[in-house]
Amino acid sequence: MTHLTNPFEADDAAYVVLVNAEGQYSLWPAATDVPGGWTVDHPRDSRRACLEHVERTWTDMRPASLVRAMEGDRTT
Repeated sequence: MTHLTNPFEADDAAYVVLVNAEGQYSLWPAATDVPGGWTVDHPRDSRRACLEHVERTWTDMRPASLVRAMEGDRTT
C-alpha cells in the first residue's frame, strides 16, 4: 500500500504564503499553482518560516470587508 503525503501538511516541503483581497492568508505548497484571487505575500520558504510570517502578519482575522463595514458603522 502506498502512503500519500498531503502536500499541504508536509513539514519538509517548500511553501509560499498567499493573501486574498479580504486580507486572509493561506499557506500554499510552492510547487502548486497559485489559485485565482490570491497573490504571493511571502516567497518560497520552509513551512515553519511561512507559518511564522502568517503569525506575525495576520493579526486581525476579520475579513477586510467586515473591518470596513464596522468602521463605517462607527462613523454614522
